[in-house]
Amino acid sequence: MLFDLRGRGRRRSVQAIYVGLAVLMGGGLIFFGIGGSVSGGLFDAVGLTGKNNGSGGAGDILAKQQRTAERRVQLNPGDASGWAALTRIHFQRAGLGGNYDQSRSQFKSGGITQLRQASAAWDRYVQLDKSPDPGTAALVVQAYVRSGLKPTPSGVLAGEVVASAQPSAIAYFNLAVLAYSAGQTRKGDLASQKAVQKSPAADRPSVKSQLDALKKQGGASTGSAGASAVSPSG
Repeated sequence: MLFDLRGRGRRRSVQAIYVGLAVLMGGGLIFFGIGGSVSGGLFDAVGLTGKNNGSGGAGDILAKQQRTAERRVQLNPGDASGWAALTRIHFQRAGLGGNYDQSRSQFKSGGITQLRQASAAWDRYVQLDKSPDPGTAALVVQAYVRSGLKPTPSGVLAGEVVASAQPSAIAYFNLAVLAYSAGQTRKGDLASQKAVQKSPAADRPSVKSQLDALKKQGGASTGSAGASAVSPSG
């Protein structure tokens, strides 16, 4: 996979590239919640602003909301909005209390577990809703690019949903990261090209260099899958 949880130095270096590029391009919709239907951006959700980082309060409320949402989908597995709610709740819980190390800006084992559950809920959600919510998709994108988890095909779809709703440089950069990690080289190349095109002219060489490096890392770790081309609609 592109980000390997067993290689901390590698994950930190890729995270530094990603965050640095986001700052270079002015942050964008995902980091600060611009254009999404979910209140607050990534930094609020994972506690980087210092909000909702205790074990009580928000954590207790989210735990109750999770139980309610779980009962909803147990009673009605076809409830798309219930699966979407579970996706958001699991992502938010991943950034609370002992699930997230604020000093290192990385998820701990409990947070990773929550993100895996968010991913599973998203996979069910997109099976039921053919027009997924871009705000929820934005959280799924961040669950992958910041945790080290290998994206599922539905995870790559989350990147496409966000890029379609907000076709910005950072959105296409995210999509390229997910596609390369999943071994979808053709889709990653197309997203990479758009990320470069939509970046300020002065930043394009740096953006291209970062994406080329991420593609190389993804191809080296996905083996034969990294060499297979996937059509944009696939």
